[in-house]
Amino acid sequence: MFASKSLVAHVARGVIGFGALAAAVLLARDLLWLSLALLPVALVALRGCPMCWTVGLIQTVAARARGERPEGLCDDGGCAGGPPERG
Repeated sequence: MFASKSLVAHVARGVIGFGALAAAVLLARDLLWLSLALLPVALVALRGCPMCWTVGLIQTVAARARGERPEGLCDDGGCAGGPPERG
């Protein structure tokens, strides 16, 4: 559910999210408006919260260790939303 297609993409989202969150906290005293603007950036990058990002990291690593693609992701980006057809 929270897993990414690649570990690099997931870690990059974490760096952006945690960086924006840290900057928001550090800038809160001097630049309140910039600090408030960085909070949504952090939430979007982390897909909701730091715990959601952590769960996604665990799912991504576990899927890679099993040699599978993370659940819910499509190879071509054009998912129909249903289970794959068997033929």
